[in-house]
Amino acid sequence: MQGDRSRPRKVLLSNPRGFCAGVDRAIEIVKMALELYDPLIYVRKQIVHNRHVIESLSRRGAIFVDELDQVPEGAVVIFSAHGVAPDVITKSGLKKLQVINASCPLVNKVHLEVKRFAQEGLSILLVGHAGHDEVIGTMGEAPGMIQLVGNEEEAERVQVPDPNRVAVTTQTTLSVDDAAAIVNILKRRFPNLVMPPSEDICYATQNRQAAVKQIAREADVVLVLASDNSSNSERLREVAKAAGAEAYLIDDASEIQPAWLEHAEVVGITAGASAPESLVQDVVAYFKTMGAEEIEELEFTTERVTFTMPFIGLGETAKHGVET
Repeated sequence: MQGDRSRPRKVLLSNPRGFCAGVDRAIEIVKMALELYDPLIYVRKQIVHNRHVIESLSRRGAIFVDELDQVPEGAVVIFSAHGVAPDVITKSGLKKLQVINASCPLVNKVHLEVKRFAQEGLSILLVGHAGHDEVIGTMGEAPGMIQLVGNEEEAERVQVPDPNRVAVTTQTTLSVDDAAAIVNILKRRFPNLVMPPSEDICYATQNRQAAVKQIAREADVVLVLASDNSSNSERLREVAKAAGAEAYLIDDASEIQPAWLEHAEVVGITAGASAPESLVQDVVAYFKTMGAEEIEELEFTTERVTFTMPFIGLGETAKHGVET
């Protein structure tokens, strides 16, 4: 399609997009803690992977740290939505920290699977991305029994002590298609491969990928609102590109490059699971000022998932921490 070099005529909004239930819950936990505790609240790692969210919570008073060494003894600390390894819980207890665990329940589900597989003496293969906070926490559940498989080549090479006693689990924010390809290789190599009882890739990741495929078929360019350390958002960019559109990850409207739009008649917009809706609306406003004639929302599915909030009260310690 050939459009005005500086004026896409149509904007397609992908739905669902933006905050998932786990992210919404984690952010609300920090906000509630800031109201209840005076005045210092520490958060280990980014509560969710979005720069704007972190900056907003920092302005409210949250103090983000990389490790517990930066948290004073006895202080209140919140664990991020990505989950933590058992050694972090242990260290929290030794420092007498008051712990609020904002881990996503779907990440906790993967942790429980890994612990069960380890108790059964199975070699565990975790399909995921090295260095991601979620992967680090999950692998910490079964040191010495779990191996990371990051791509199809690694799936072909990975070795285990007993090929008949192998289990697989996955990071919750992977590309559905990529994860399926890796797991299929593992199934071929290990015919008795034990699978989780239900899908590990979270509902929101799957829904956003399916929705962005839908708009990418019609759009020349897809913009994904997200910070560049967001795994699920990078997967959205990859999925959109694989579906035939040019695709870019942007933190906000200020990062849109006019060169991307030179021959774009239709622009698609989506947002990663950690990106606030306000950022999407800023991008919509950007295109309205450019003269976009039509704004259309394409709804793939309606999400009604919610997660209960943990108890957040005074006097909780790591030993009796608020676990989700």
